[in-house]
Amino acid sequence: MSASDADSIKIFHGRASRALCERVCAYLSLPIGKGDTRMFPDGELMVKIDEDVRGRDCYVVQSTHDPVNAHLMELLIYIDTLRRASAGQITAVIPYFGYARQDRKDEGRVPITAKLVANLITAAGANRVLAMDLHAAQIQGFFDIPVDHLHAGPVLLDYFAKLQAKTPGEIVMVSPDAGNAKMASGFANHLGIDIAIIDKRRRSGTEVASTNIIGDVNGKTVFMVDDMISTAGTIQQAAILVKERGAKGVVVACTHPVLVGLAMERLADAPIDQIVVTDTIPESDRYAPIRNKLVVLSVAELIGEAIHRIHHKRSVSSLLQTGGGKR
Repeated sequence: MSASDADSIKIFHGRASRALCERVCAYLSLPIGKGDTRMFPDGELMVKIDEDVRGRDCYVVQSTHDPVNAHLMELLIYIDTLRRASAGQITAVIPYFGYARQDRKDEGRVPITAKLVANLITAAGANRVLAMDLHAAQIQGFFDIPVDHLHAGPVLLDYFAKLQAKTPGEIVMVSPDAGNAKMASGFANHLGIDIAIIDKRRRSGTEVASTNIIGDVNGKTVFMVDDMISTAGTIQQAAILVKERGAKGVVVACTHPVLVGLAMERLADAPIDQIVVTDTIPESDRYAPIRNKLVVLSVAELIGEAIHRIHHKRSVSSLLQTGGGKR
């Protein structure tokens, strides 16, 4: 960024995404915006902006992971604070969009909470949203403001390609369930490898059964990728199944390491050699059980490049076509 950019653009962060925001600002050679979130004894939050933002192009980086409601409320307050401080344009940068799985009514008398969250962000005063790997692409249409939807594919593909070059023998991309087949197929096409699909049956909200594989994994290294790993039941069962069918190695990857419930125990016990995640949700001590398997990649350059292009009114979709990179 130029000296004029440093004055016209301000990038702030909520408490959920400080480290990622620091990496984004380092990529853009910009200082982090001066803002602070304080919590009162009764749990209420207050955001204070400590510099002039009048007429500036402002960005708030905040994932809405656990605790989802607290992080979401902080994002809304940040947006409202910037609006009341007369910011020129406000972009909510949401690396991980909580409530994304509540995107439709699949039974009677249930909410579409993803739409409610979109309404709240718009009502708070955001002019644009920049999100990473939304669980359901139709969520873009829930907003009445522009949405730039980034994918971590270029970051994960780059890692897979490097790993592929170092891995002897044949590699196959495995989709852990039919719903993931399109993503797995895209990765397989880029890497020039075959694909296999696991037939998964969900027994309950926390229990799945993987019983059959469409394709051959015998004697091969298996790559698996998904947009998120939540309870890790699907990935655990998939890893066990491919090993039973003769796979010699398993590498799993996801954009969003939600990792709740029994996820850590399942991943620690599963026959997985590497677990590759991004920093849309920050690292913490909770990763300790899987630390020896864990690889964390950063999406900071991808987000930083998107911010650069939004600020200069350039195409963001072309960024995904080229896979990102330095300006």
